Amino acid sequence: MAESQLRKGAVELIILGLLDKTPSYGGQILERLQSEAGIDVSSGTLYPLLSRLRKSGLVATSWEESPVGPPRKIYALTTSGRQRAKQMKREWDVLALAVAQVMDRKEEQQ
Repeated sequence: MAESQLRKGAVELIILGLLDKTPSYGGQILERLQSEAGIDVSSGTLYPLLSRLRKSGLVATSWEESPVGPPRKIYALTTSGRQRAKQMKREWDVLALAVAQVMDRKEEQQ
């Protein structure tokens, strides 16, 4: 359970980071998660998360014509989304440092 919660938070932070760089449509976000972050996320995980981020006011959507097929829903960070991404990054850095310190200390003792 804890592992899935940690991954969920990390995926949210990564998506906020990706959207901070470049607004993207859903399929593009899935591709970027793989190519830029090296993680696989299913569309069944991504779209509910994007919906929650939109409802929370962290992400805004707009429609863009597609060169092939129907228009695409583009996801972009709002000002609140940028603030939340920075806050989550600070929290992640503190947590990562704490884990590294404990794990490094443990390895030194062995």
